[in-house]
Amino acid sequence: MNGEPKQILSVSRRTDIPAFYMDWFMDQVARGFIDVVNPFNRQVRRVAVSPDRVHTMVFWSKNFGPFLAGRYGERIQEMGYHLFFNFTVNSRSPILEPVVPDLDQRLGQLRQLCHRFGSASVQWRFDPICHFTIQTGAIETNLHDFEAIATAAAECGIGTCITSFMDRYRKIERRTRDRIVFVDPSPAERVAILLNMEQVLSPLGIGLTLCCENEALDRLPADSTIRSGACISGGHIMAVHGGTVSQRQDAGQRKSSGCGCTVSMDVGSYSLHPCHHNCVFCYANPACDRRGHR
Repeated sequence: MNGEPKQILSVSRRTDIPAFYMDWFMDQVARGFIDVVNPFNRQVRRVAVSPDRVHTMVFWSKNFGPFLAGRYGERIQEMGYHLFFNFTVNSRSPILEPVVPDLDQRLGQLRQLCHRFGSASVQWRFDPICHFTIQTGAIETNLHDFEAIATAAAECGIGTCITSFMDRYRKIERRTRDRIVFVDPSPAERVAILLNMEQVLSPLGIGLTLCCENEALDRLPADSTIRSGACISGGHIMAVHGGTVSQRQDAGQRKSSGCGCTVSMDVGSYSLHPCHHNCVFCYANPACDRRGHR
């Protein structure tokens, strides 16, 4: 490649490949390419995934148990790739996330990821922050385990927490009809929540960054340490692993809302790889939505 920037693979924003589809993914890596279907225009792009083309694979999951048990990370490293992880660990909530493992199991996975692959290669996402009512009851949130998760993350050496507030889509309203009503906190409430999170994280040495939350970011006090973040940062990946990747901003993400991600190629599929976690707030297409997915 003669010093040319290599590519970052996103595996995947569209579904949970580490939890459900690692055998499929490994088969694609073995053949050297993945045919990726654009979810909007259905065009197919063949993506070369050989180590001379790909610098880092960024794995996204809510359950790294199968990934760890199969030692997929070690196998991928032996092939010549670098690894990076976005691990979403939210509070215990069988209502919102009915199929994810128990929180203690997920925190155990977090420790294993950091031990095997280094804490610099792991980001913790608490995402999304949800406000909701059940059968017209009091407003609840999913923040009740935040401090316990933060303490465990700090003990692992993790330095970043990425968060955002839930975005409401019509598919979510259809999915939760007659069961859960999601509520949008006011701008002032959002600022108060973020400052409380910052107060928990700062003594632990964890920085709070926001994903696509420009409006909330603009309302924060000047002395706040909360910043706009990037789930995939070419600069951070190069700092961890060396080499060269593009630091060009990803035009396919929500840049105007505050997404700071640099360019990557997502190799998942909404339709071919439905996510079986069935999280009720999911913007993608969980397995419970077998009709109408794109």
